[in-house]
Amino acid sequence: MPSQSPSFFTRLALAFAVLGNGKLAAQLQDVRDGVLPAAPPPPPAPVAPPAPAPVLKVATPDAALQLLALLQREARFVDFLQEDVAGYPDADIGGAARLVHAGCRKVLDAHFTLAPARPEAEGSRIVLEAGFDAASVRLTGNVVGQAPFRGTLRHPGWKATDVRLPRTTEGHDPRILAAAEVEL
Repeated sequence: MPSQSPSFFTRLALAFAVLGNGKLAAQLQDVRDGVLPAAPPPPPAPVAPPAPAPVLKVATPDAALQLLALLQREARFVDFLQEDVAGYPDADIGGAARLVHAGCRKVLDAHFTLAPARPEAEGSRIVLEAGFDAASVRLTGNVVGQAPFRGTLRHPGWKATDVRLPRTTEGHDPRILAAAEVEL
């Protein structure tokens, strides 16, 4: 049903509105010429909120210092690393390294249960599917694109499956890795 014709004053107000608004005049001209108005643009796609920043935990140095103290006690590890070995012959360094190695291994065996991070043998061809544990696998070489990744396992990695560090007494200063020795 056609709408009622607007009054003279309404048409006059519309004419002034068209004179003062170029966009409205263009739209009116399109209607007069039979051009359909453009569909309104779709609403913008919702923007996903940014991922929350990872929560960084403060690592207390006590366990690391305790391990370093164990390595010093059993293998003289700190002494070996602090020594300037440049002036020693290779045979002497090799002999010292065997002692340090044996002591370090003793500490690992006594306080940790270790297992490979990957079950496959070194040199195996493996496929890493999308969603693989990036904390337990480090990609090397020509890394491009998205998973699945196919490659050769160069090292299976290590993970600790059990940790058995000794308990410490209250008042213990973990910063003392080895007490100074004074011979009387």
